[in-house]
Amino acid sequence: MASPSRRLQTKPVITCFKSVLLIYTFIFWITGVILLATCRASAWMLKLYAMFLTLIFLVELVAAIVGFVFRHEIKNSFKNNYEKALKQYNATGDYRSDAVDKIQTTLHCCGVTDYRDWKDTNYYSEKGFPKSCCKLEGCSPQRDADKVNNEGCFIKVMTIIESEMGVVAGISFGVACFQLIGIFLAYCLSRAITNNQYEIV
Repeated sequence: MASPSRRLQTKPVITCFKSVLLIYTFIFWITGVILLATCRASAWMLKLYAMFLTLIFLVELVAAIVGFVFRHEIKNSFKNNYEKALKQYNATGDYRSDAVDKIQTTLHCCGVTDYRDWKDTNYYSEKGFPKSCCKLEGCSPQRDADKVNNEGCFIKVMTIIESEMGVVAGISFGVACFQLIGIFLAYCLSRAITNNQYEIV
């Protein structure tokens, strides 16, 4: 069971994912209902709808395979970008520095692999550790390593992502199943309409 602080950290990500999924599912079903209502006597429109769903399903499948195959490259890219953000860090409020501060404050971490990564930066040479590395709120760590979090942010971010992958995979699998059911039903209905038209003739 995850700790309360851990659940609070991942809650915004899961909430965002759920919202996107609900919107996507709503649009998917509304489109299907409208098409079935307007084109229930048109076999070719139902086949077109089935082809459209198949195309979306294949795009999602390719995206999932690419994400799985290149997962290590994604990790390395995140690590390299985070290291670059540390080296270019300043307290003037640019988006990279804000992102570093947000990650370090939320996850209670410091640096990429650990707090010593800051010692290679220009910011550390001038001012020491940033306040976002502090163990306690409102401290001024300067160069005092005892006042900052020891753990690096890269490992913490990767741990959170990997722990939530099961939930993401499960929800994605559920959506894919609904799409496959939609494809199958649209194809069956188009066949039934075609057969019925031949019987009438």
